[in-house]
Amino acid sequence: MHQPSPPVDITDAAALGLAIRARRKRDGLTLAETAGLTNVGIRFLSELENGKPTVRLDKLLKVVAALGLRLQIVPTSTAEQTWKR
Repeated sequence: MHQPSPPVDITDAAALGLAIRARRKRDGLTLAETAGLTNVGIRFLSELENGKPTVRLDKLLKVVAALGLRLQIVPTSTAEQTWKR
């Protein structure tokens, strides 16, 4: 059984892609296997992992869920100050 991965701060599409790729590889899955499990194309998955900034959100969420990951929106202290104007 794998150790839980620490949270990763995602600041751009490239960081998101790297996190997805790291999880897929940690699980020993190929692009083709992951695409089949998530019902997305290999091309989509490759583009996602390579940091394409315009991927479809619905497909991204399928991949995240299938890999046992989740996305959270967490305010930063700077954002909290910005919204309290």
